[in-house]
Amino acid sequence: MRPVVVVHGGAWAIPDELSRASVDGVKAAARAGYAVLEKGASALDAVEAATRSLEDNPAFDAGHGAVQNTEGEVELDAIIMDGSTLASGAVSSVRNIANPITLARAVMEQTDHAMLTDRGANLFAEKMGIPTVPTEALVTEIERKEWERQKSYSIGVKEMFNNQWAHDTVGAVALDCHGNVACATSTGGIRHKMVGRVGDSPIIGSGAYADNQSGAVSCTGHGESILKVTLARLILFHVEQGRGISEAVEKSLQHMGERVHGGGGAIAVGPSGQWAAKFTTERMPWACMDGEALHYGMEPKEENQEAP
Repeated sequence: MRPVVVVHGGAWAIPDELSRASVDGVKAAARAGYAVLEKGASALDAVEAATRSLEDNPAFDAGHGAVQNTEGEVELDAIIMDGSTLASGAVSSVRNIANPITLARAVMEQTDHAMLTDRGANLFAEKMGIPTVPTEALVTEIERKEWERQKSYSIGVKEMFNNQWAHDTVGAVALDCHGNVACATSTGGIRHKMVGRVGDSPIIGSGAYADNQSGAVSCTGHGESILKVTLARLILFHVEQGRGISEAVEKSLQHMGERVHGGGGAIAVGPSGQWAAKFTTERMPWACMDGEALHYGMEPKEENQEAP
């Protein structure tokens, strides 16, 4: 089985000044995930490594680079899922954790629960020895200025997403040499969201899903719209009905646009190694390592390749 890792850096109207950093970031994350797979490690290890790379990169809205809520706080959401067992772990509204994806994995492996939220998630992080970091360490100077600038605007979450004010989610999916799939999704949400707002990212079946029998998916876009159609599980439903990975992602995004007028994107990988990166927003940086080349792009219908 040839291993595959696919990553995305969020589907939104990425401005030109962030485009280069966004593409470079997803390429680096794909390489980080694939390096883990090349050593014979699991798909779960690969998606965690790739997502941590994205969380550590201030170009993305996850971990370092996260946006601030209405109170100027950083609240983070993340999920990870193992397609071989259907085990999952998630955190929501967790404060000041640099790598929430690692905390989500600890929830999956060290507790009897599937999700911890808010104060409980932070208490668990402390118990696991995962340090908190000050807000100042996670928020970029650009984010501080944008947050201040937008304080006086009266605009809803969906309208923020549909313009260049909104950053978005990161994620990864992988297939390892043993035929197991896994997924991970992580986000800081949408700037000026209400305190305690949770979007699709940490919700199983919406922001992500993985099952060895059908594939692994990580979603990105307008969270409330993704929740309404349970986008990740919808994509795999279409796979289970006999559609290819690419067609399943396309059809599901089209349905979300038609049914609830929401934009977004998704990456997916199937148990045979088929993969897809599709989106209905202006841009979505993505990259894939499949053993033969590094594939990447950001614009609709765009794909570039480099030697691995």
